[in-house]
Amino acid sequence: MQNYPVKIFRFYKEGFSRMTLGKTLWKIIIIKLVVMFAVLKLFFFPNYLKTNFSTDQERADYVIEQITKPGRN
Repeated sequence: MQNYPVKIFRFYKEGFSRMTLGKTLWKIIIIKLVVMFAVLKLFFFPNYLKTNFSTDQERADYVIEQITKPGRN
């Protein structure tokens, strides 16, 4: 009797090796993820701390100030 992780691995390995349309769909999914996490991050999520503060101490002080600042009422 084989253990379950080996059975699961063989199940997926067999399934992926026999796919035709699925391989194309996985390629599209991977391309979309690369676009979302790499390209969009560059344009919409700039490194605020790196651009506005020159030293690590200034960055740390700013973060602590923002975390400990009381909320607005």
